[in-house]
Amino acid sequence: MTLNTLRTRLSEVDRTIIEAMAERQALVAEIGNRKLAGGRPLRDFQREKEVLEAVRLHAEGLGLPSHLAEEVVRALIRASLEQQEQARVSATGGGSGRRALVIGGAGKMGRWFADFLDAQGYAVEISDPAGPVEGYGFLPTDGWESGTPLTHDIIVVSASLTASAQILHRLAELAPLGLIFDVGSLKSPLRQGLAALAAAGCRVTSIHPMFGPDTRLLSGRHVLFCDAGHPEATAEARALFDSTMAEQIEMPLLEHDRLVAYVLGLSHALNIAFFTALAESGEAAPALQRLSSTTFDAQLEVANRVAHDNPHLYFEIQALNDHGEEALAALEDAVAKVTRSVRTGDESAFIRLMEAGRRYMDARG
Repeated sequence: MTLNTLRTRLSEVDRTIIEAMAERQALVAEIGNRKLAGGRPLRDFQREKEVLEAVRLHAEGLGLPSHLAEEVVRALIRASLEQQEQARVSATGGGSGRRALVIGGAGKMGRWFADFLDAQGYAVEISDPAGPVEGYGFLPTDGWESGTPLTHDIIVVSASLTASAQILHRLAELAPLGLIFDVGSLKSPLRQGLAALAAAGCRVTSIHPMFGPDTRLLSGRHVLFCDAGHPEATAEARALFDSTMAEQIEMPLLEHDRLVAYVLGLSHALNIAFFTALAESGEAAPALQRLSSTTFDAQLEVANRVAHDNPHLYFEIQALNDHGEEALAALEDAVAKVTRSVRTGDESAFIRLMEAGRRYMDARG
């Protein structure tokens, strides 16, 4: 066959693959409907294991690299779960006839919550100084701040931490009747506002979605819930995620920031230090890329996402956490230990650091 004939045949095979994927998604939708009707969970890990094992064996029998076939099928499984989860959220949402307001809804995370509540049937309004968001009603900020009664069933506060603190205090003065929760990455700067809302008798709680605004599938993701003095409000906020596969974790409000100082603060600082060292090294990025290793590439991928995220938010996470200095001091101490062991030629100390790290990592399971 000529090169053009081979390319034509390749295009035909590609179309066949796409058509098979479309058929698979149609089957997935029907399976999702059956699961919903039967009250069965969306994710069946045993079934996924069986599917992947069969795929690997079939690929090997055809002379195809098993890792390639597994990678493709894993992507299809993920797409299937996304489709089923979104369908379940829409089918089981309790928002029909109810209203929600997302303050800061023009931001990325605010828009995620607007879409999330909209999928559950809520009539969603946005209030944001940036202006309206296509597809949603708009409530001017100066309108509700000046005392316009807020009659929404849910009010989500999704602004910067500094702005969120001010918004919570203003809401406490207005004392709306609906469920109120923030989605802040830190609670230190918000505690007074949350306490004011609780003192005003509002149904208030605080949540922290441990994922970014580009997240489509909540399986394997965590949502933290911190009671702010109204357990019923926390239960109501948790119910919003019951139709998803997100893992819900309740923790005391005062404990949240101590743990987040390491989960977010430490990891952010480490990556900022990593790309800062590279940027100031004088080495050209293309040259480093040509010489990259597996470890370097993996670290670079994470650091790249951090570098392109919101620097104002990242600074707030570092500067406004009452426990933030603890994590930064731990990072400084760790770097000093590595540096000291190398400068003094103390191989034993260096090995002890790695062995201690290995034990810690193994203990995580």
